[in-house]
Formats: sequence, structure tokens, C-alpha cells
Amino acid sequence: MAPYQYTECGLDNVFIEGMNVVEDHAGEETVTIPAIGLLHQVIAEGIVSLPSKMSGKELRFLRTEMGMTQEQLAEILKVTPLTVSRWEREESPIKDAAEMLIRIMAVQRLELDVDMDVDDVSEKVTLSVRSSPIRIDGSDPQHYNLVAA
Repeated sequence: MAPYQYTECGLDNVFIEGMNVVEDHAGEETVTIPAIGLLHQVIAEGIVSLPSKMSGKELRFLRTEMGMTQEQLAEILKVTPLTVSRWEREESPIKDAAEMLIRIMAVQRLELDVDMDVDDVSEKVTLSVRSSPIRIDGSDPQHYNLVAA
């Protein structure tokens, strides 16, 4: 089966490889995604660790996974809620310093299995927006893993 584009998470660039295809009651092929929490954790790891700037949709994904409102994130970043909203809608670019803090916050608050320091984060943020997808090995849903780009 071709990789499954997992748009249900709110992102257009997440593809799960190796998913099991099952037939539903009507005989249609369908995909079941178990352990959504584990999957979302791996997606968050992909967002914070892959070398590229974060998109507005990726920011929204991380913010909601951290259980934060736009207002709460804005307060921590010392910006207005409108600024966070504009970043998420991609009406204005995310400021580099804010993106660095968001990545570090996500690693800590979501307890991500990512080892990076401030220099690593700074290097990732200075690159351009990601054009390549976040690819995930879904052959073992209890152990989702990022697929190397």
C-alpha cells in the first residue's frame, strides 16, 4: 500500500508508511490508526527535530498538543494573541526567537525523545520552510518511528 497521508492531524505533510489495510463492513479498504497519542508524539518529534522552519499548521499542531490556547502561548512568548493567530494562518512568518522557544517548550512539555541544544535549534530555525514530508514508519503502531529523509 502507498503511504497514508494523515491529514486528520491538521497537517498536509505527514505520511505513514506500512499501515495495515482492512476492509470495512461495506468491503471498502480502510486504514485503522491505533495509538494516536504515540503517533502524535512522533509527529511532534518530526516537527521539532527536522531541519527547516516550522509552518503555521505545524505551530498549531504543537500548541494544541501542548494543551495551550493562542492566548497562553502568546503570554509566554511576550507577543499578542493576534500575532500567534497570524503565524498559524501563515499571514506573517514566525519570528526565529519565538520558534526556537516553541521547539524547546514542545520537547519539554511533550517529553519528546529529542536530544538537541540551543545551537541545534538555532540552526534548524534559520533554514527555509520544509518542502519534504514528515514520514513515519507505521508498521508497528506501538513503536511509530520517523523515517530518515
